[in-house]
Amino acid sequence: MDLYLLRHGIAVEPGTPGFEDDGARPLIPKGRRQLRKSVEAMKALRLDFDLILSSPLVRARQTAEIVAAGLKLRKRLKFSNALAPRGQATLLFRQLEREKPVPKSILLVGHEPDLSQLVSLLVTGGPHLEIDFRKGGLCKVETEKLRTGRCARLLWLLMPKQMKLRG
Repeated sequence: MDLYLLRHGIAVEPGTPGFEDDGARPLIPKGRRQLRKSVEAMKALRLDFDLILSSPLVRARQTAEIVAAGLKLRKRLKFSNALAPRGQATLLFRQLEREKPVPKSILLVGHEPDLSQLVSLLVTGGPHLEIDFRKGGLCKVETEKLRTGRCARLLWLLMPKQMKLRG
């Protein structure tokens, strides 16, 4: 299984007047532009996802919608509270196990520090791998069977700047 993890794009800063509810903070225009460039990079890499699963928080939802629209995968987009801040990996794994047919390529859209902790859990079995997972960054992990604990290999992590195509 190929598991891709995408951190949401640049959003309104926490505590900004009018956006006191953390879950309601939207992407800013720069974040949207950055994600559209990332979609072009995903196309160049020929990435295709059987499932796009996103946190329901506005900034992650908007990120997932931009990717799904850009890759023409809107029908494969779903949302999960397991990807919201402080979500539980075991709940996420159970949700993925229930998917039929079993997806072979999954994009997870979420937040920090949760995504880094998930990668650390899958790659090392614990929480101590430090990852510089920037807003709009994309990571690929490969696993034979998704489970809690060491079960995967980290193949790559792309920073948003690396995802800008030069023409």
